[in-house]
Amino acid sequence: MNPFYQGARFLTAATRLAQAPEDSGREIVLAGRSNAGKSSAINAICHQRALARTSKTPGRTQQLIFFQLDPERRLVDLPGYGYAKVSERIRLDWQAHMADYLERRRSITALVIVMDIRHPLTEPDRQMLAWGHARGRPILLLLTKADKLKRGAVQTTRSTVLREAREMAGGMVEVIPFSSTERIGVEQVQGMFDLWLDVRKDPGG
Repeated sequence: MNPFYQGARFLTAATRLAQAPEDSGREIVLAGRSNAGKSSAINAICHQRALARTSKTPGRTQQLIFFQLDPERRLVDLPGYGYAKVSERIRLDWQAHMADYLERRRSITALVIVMDIRHPLTEPDRQMLAWGHARGRPILLLLTKADKLKRGAVQTTRSTVLREAREMAGGMVEVIPFSSTERIGVEQVQGMFDLWLDVRKDPGG
């Protein structure tokens, strides 16, 4: 386990791009359906229990949440999509602000799309995949709740998702089965984050 990620801390929350931290350094963006286990995945990757707050009402939190790893590296938790019961006007407003961030933020170095391994590649997931491909960003599809399936089913689903995703977005896509409860895939994810964030074994050295 990489102790670098244990230093993650809440930095700020923003409802629009103007409230975001300075656009410098490197950011990894995490997106996904509100019930896909995104907050639990962030907590597992960072070896913390309550860094990202999980809600009993998925979709309620509609802000960009910035977690600082060090002064030049951040994780960004996007609002969950496809679940919250809100008005059409509010939903479109959320989408506009999120699109503004994704389109204009220069420090985004990679995109992680979190999806339940039992329900992968929903239409919103495919839209995020298309955005990442169009912007030339590397993409990780994180198949959460992998402990809910048998090993053979996990590998079959991973292969199917990888094939379909690469048909859409080419070779910049990777797929990792993940479980926050069983800590499946945590070290693999950290290894990819190390590359995208340019993390040395000794970040302070």
